[in-house]
Amino acid sequence: MTLETRKIAIQDTYGDRFQHCWGCGPKNELGLHLKTYPSLDGKECVTRIRPESHYTGGVPANLFGGMIAMIFDCHGTASAAWFAHQEKGLDLTEDTVIGRFITARLEVDYQSPTPIDQEIIVTSHLEELGARKAIIVMEMSVAGQQRAKARMIAVAVKDHM
Repeated sequence: MTLETRKIAIQDTYGDRFQHCWGCGPKNELGLHLKTYPSLDGKECVTRIRPESHYTGGVPANLFGGMIAMIFDCHGTASAAWFAHQEKGLDLTEDTVIGRFITARLEVDYQSPTPIDQEIIVTSHLEELGARKAIIVMEMSVAGQQRAKARMIAVAVKDHM
């Protein structure tokens, strides 16, 4: 696994209509602006986040479980968009308007508490790609230790959704 990534964030290539997500939308003023980047070889996607302390769970030093699911949700749908885009032989450029995916199913396995005061890294890879569906597998780690994993079924949507 390489964490070296391309320079353009997948979320920054969403069409204008799809740029308002609270978790990852570049046009949501109050959002987190989560960014997902394809690896240089295109086989994985990577996001990094260091949440603010108010996203704590029941234990102040640990991240809220719903926030973990949200990170997987935004990262997974961006990853699905990238893998489908790449399958068409396309790359990301400043002029790209990438196809959009939404979550149909998200399974999260919480393995150990996720510290809130350190950088969180989420990686993803493609398990399966169909005409409208992508299955994405993800891992969340902090300081080299896996904290959670997820599997997502994401579906492509039309611009008029």
